[in-house]
Amino acid sequence: MGLLSLAIWTPIVFGVVLLALGRDDQARTVRWVALIGAIASFAVTLPLYDGFKLGTAAMQFVENAPWIERFNVNYHLGVDGISLWFVLLTAFINVVVVIAGWEAITRRVNQYMGAFLILSGLMIGVFCALDGMLFYVFFEATLIPMYLIIGIWGGPNKIYAAFKFFLYTLLGSLLLLIALIFLYTKSGGSFDVALWHQLPLGGTTQTLLFFAFLAAFAVKVPMWPVHTWLPDVHVEAPTGGSAVLAAIMLKLGAYGFLRFSLPIAPDAAREWAWLMIALSLIAVIYVGLVAMVQKDMKKLVAYSSVAHMGFVTLGFFIFNDLGVSGGLVQMIAHGFVSAAMFLSIGVLYDRVHSREIASYGGVVNTMPKFTAFALMFAMANCGLPGTAGFVGEWMVILGAVKANFWLGFGAASALIFGAAYTLWMFKRVYLGPVANHHVKTLIDINSREFLMLALLAIAVLYMGIYPKPFTDVMDTSVAELLKHVALSKLN
Repeated sequence: MGLLSLAIWTPIVFGVVLLALGRDDQARTVRWVALIGAIASFAVTLPLYDGFKLGTAAMQFVENAPWIERFNVNYHLGVDGISLWFVLLTAFINVVVVIAGWEAITRRVNQYMGAFLILSGLMIGVFCALDGMLFYVFFEATLIPMYLIIGIWGGPNKIYAAFKFFLYTLLGSLLLLIALIFLYTKSGGSFDVALWHQLPLGGTTQTLLFFAFLAAFAVKVPMWPVHTWLPDVHVEAPTGGSAVLAAIMLKLGAYGFLRFSLPIAPDAAREWAWLMIALSLIAVIYVGLVAMVQKDMKKLVAYSSVAHMGFVTLGFFIFNDLGVSGGLVQMIAHGFVSAAMFLSIGVLYDRVHSREIASYGGVVNTMPKFTAFALMFAMANCGLPGTAGFVGEWMVILGAVKANFWLGFGAASALIFGAAYTLWMFKRVYLGPVANHHVKTLIDINSREFLMLALLAIAVLYMGIYPKPFTDVMDTSVAELLKHVALSKLN
């Protein structure tokens, strides 16, 4: 068993063990087993970074074994500069989410913790899969634990939200399955994604494949106008579910564009880039304006996620190294910042049981330590220099200006909207005099909550101050991808 298999199966095995533990009277044991499992799952991903060779675009840590031999489906894993950081990010966020749910979840604790560990392993599988069918299995399997997390531990309308989440993403993925089967037949019976990258496909075929991929990945990102499921799901999902959904699951769709849409249908990707750029700018500008009028903190951050992910798809489809690398950096940064924003809202919700902005006011007077963390995460959400939120957005704006000045100008306007809705929320929730008796009785964060927020704060600041380790890993793979897309166009 290689390092990638360890990264995938360690959390899944721990998750299955947790499911077997059973009753709620074992909750204390369950929590410790979950924490040990999450830390062990993160620990086994660290050698991937340590052993990763810079300067090559080849897949590393490759594992390949027959799985369903009759259909030539292989258990084929590997990572390159594009996927490596997402494996580490997924495992890291899983540790934080287990700590976050330590006291908040009091019923079916083993199922809750088990679902998150299994989900973590499946998402890592998506980022590592080099076989088309294996990718699809992992991609779809992630729906099951998240569906249960929303449907069991969610809010009053949890069943509606869970069904909406499942149906939106499943329907989009059906066209992906058809595209994968077509590529399987076109390649002479192979699910090898690297082989698919080299297939000589006609213009019409590429266009059909591009839109089949778009149907699956756009819903997952989610891009405007198929983003409407996200706010409903975030509002109803438990805090940990919102954190993982925003930090990792949205990235699965964006990752799919780089692994399938661009390299398999490069001519169609260039031909329809104008559409992707237009949809991305609508997400960045229009959805940013929608976020400004939200009264629910979770809905505001959910719409903020749609706007920030618009930066990612914009970066990918301007086809220059700054744009694509910036999109990848933005994905990682958004993973840290969005998780921090939702977990901060969770800290308040655990105490007041309200997500309405109007229910708060003057929190800084009773929770000064927590407010310091919340301010830093708010600044990162605005894209303040020195935080993770700035680096990716700045790179994408530079790449957009390089492609077209007005494109860059439109993208840069998001920084203004982002600052407006984030600071407006922060002002009304945290600043000023104590607004009501709920706020007056609040108790500042305990050591567990401090640890959870401190881990994310360190990640946000480290990436903002020193992004070089992140960009160094991805540079060669991004250059190779853009070279492939450009050469395909010439041919």
